[in-house]
Amino acid sequence: MYDAWRADWYGKLPKRLWLAHDAERFTAVEVDASFYRQQRPETYANWASQVPEEFRFAVRGHRFLTHNKKLLDAEEPLRRMKEQASGLGKKLGVMLWQLPPFMRINVERVRLFGEALKAWPETRHALELRHDSWFTAEVAAVLTQYGIANTISDASKFPRWDAVTTDLVYVRLHGRPFTYASRYEEPELDQWTEKVRRWHAEGRTVHVYFDNDAHGHAPHDAMRLLERVQQRGTGGSPVGIRGGPPRKKPSTEAPAYL
Repeated sequence: MYDAWRADWYGKLPKRLWLAHDAERFTAVEVDASFYRQQRPETYANWASQVPEEFRFAVRGHRFLTHNKKLLDAEEPLRRMKEQASGLGKKLGVMLWQLPPFMRINVERVRLFGEALKAWPETRHALELRHDSWFTAEVAAVLTQYGIANTISDASKFPRWDAVTTDLVYVRLHGRPFTYASRYEEPELDQWTEKVRRWHAEGRTVHVYFDNDAHGHAPHDAMRLLERVQQRGTGGSPVGIRGGPPRKKPSTEAPAYL
């Protein structure tokens, strides 16, 4: 839904064909709109009908649970999200839960969240932690216990934790030195390709999303990474971009799925 990508990426295609256009080139997309507003099951079902059977969606969990409730009393918000996302069927690949950058470590809340997630066992879950107080062996052990993937987030605005906590690896490449804006250069893509290759060799499922959408780099960087992954014999990982409303301030700060 990024209008700024129209000329460079979508050309003269009408907006109703943009998802199909992306699905021909990538293997997944990360849904951003679900973080800001509730989506109807019919909306998800419509999206699912426009993509191939093997295509997957990652859905960002609503901010009411992550930013307002801060993972407390998760049962009812999870029930609502599960009901809504059911429209994707088996094309729902991962639910992403992103905590606010100011939220410091609280291991008990992650434990409670993990217990609540037992009501949604058919879907994989990833948690994005943006404060470095979380980066401990105890937190990693709790995530592993509940089968929650740590989200490896590459950005200049917040720290990165490279802990791999499950057989699912979830990566978000936000861009640096300008978060949400910078293009990934060839050496950086080579490094991420090698990481994907190693994770695959370990038998893990890998998701990589480019979130450097402000200046339209995300789809091009995603294509470049996808080509590298396929050339090196590590195919099978979904690769794509994040879809959502235009940012209010794309400015000089700056999603894809592998």
